[in-house]
Amino acid sequence: MPEVLPRYGSATLADVLPALLHAIGAPLDDRPAAFGLPRAGAAVLLLVDGLGHELLHAHAADAPVLAGLADAGPLTVGFPSTTPISLTSLGTGLPPGAHGTLGLRFRVDGELLDALGWSSGRRDLRERLVPERVQPEPTVLERAAAAGVAVRSVSPLEFRTSGLTRSGLRGGEYRGVAALGDLAVEILAGVEGPGPRLVYGYHADLDKVGHLYGPGSPAWRWQLRQVDALLAMLLEALPAGTLLAVTGDHGMVTVDRTVDADTTPALSDGVALLGGDPRARHVYTEPGAASDALAAWQAVLGDDAAVVSREEAVARGWFGPVTDRVLDRVGDVVAALHGTAAVVRSEAEPFLSTLPGQHGSFTTAEQLVPLLVHPAA
Repeated sequence: MPEVLPRYGSATLADVLPALLHAIGAPLDDRPAAFGLPRAGAAVLLLVDGLGHELLHAHAADAPVLAGLADAGPLTVGFPSTTPISLTSLGTGLPPGAHGTLGLRFRVDGELLDALGWSSGRRDLRERLVPERVQPEPTVLERAAAAGVAVRSVSPLEFRTSGLTRSGLRGGEYRGVAALGDLAVEILAGVEGPGPRLVYGYHADLDKVGHLYGPGSPAWRWQLRQVDALLAMLLEALPAGTLLAVTGDHGMVTVDRTVDADTTPALSDGVALLGGDPRARHVYTEPGAASDALAAWQAVLGDDAAVVSREEAVARGWFGPVTDRVLDRVGDVVAALHGTAAVVRSEAEPFLSTLPGQHGSFTTAEQLVPLLVHPAA
């Protein structure tokens, strides 16, 4: 069974933006403030994609500024521990079972939707599967802006109209950036001015390098040093009275053993669609084939995975409470990989299958992320 279950409702990414709004005196509801954050006039949240709690501790010497900040975490990120799920949880303040983004690839209205590209193969699905309908719940950013908070998102230029942004992070002003330099400039500009202000910044490159070379590799460590330098500059330049928080959307493991679903007949028999990612798979079966597929996946993966039915995954709270609206998006069979194993697809996902760095499952290396805070409470 899972190494660590997400702590939905108490200490996950979904609780971070509401807590920051409490800190700047603009709570969205009467829920108690989480994490004991200090009061401030403005708040910045920098999300560093792939910044895991255990990875940061293991490489603290490469990131002395980050490692020196007070940690109000660690947080759990939710399941699967993958960017689209985590960012949508962060943006909506909801667990996956409520917002319905349930995998790197998951089934929506019969389509296998790639949530990062909002596509299927090379087909853009933003018209067929309108992001605001796939995820119709109002975001925290929308609600804060409607309540009078000056809200700014600072993220890569190419994500401005992406399906994922429209689905889980819509609301407020979007400032597109190209590198660390303009990321810093736009964050700093966003906290200038009167009234409560909330800035969300996103940096993707630590995750990219981790996927390509492995977490903790020399390239990954050099990238971590760049993130640390960015933090040092932000801390020096932020106006007095500004709260800065830093978190990640998942950690990462280095995969050392794989099973190829595209060349293992037992893993494809009776399977209509195979979603998720190498560390967390949604298996959508042909009518009447769910029980046979469950038995086959359990037999092939053995001790390398927790393989359960949709009903069991929901009952065990893997996604948090699951609404009827999104129940069909959960695989008939769900596989969460243990240790450093993965289920790859050499034919359908040739590039993804070659990457040494992966994430998505329940290990502490993947689930736990820091919540670094300055100034400390």
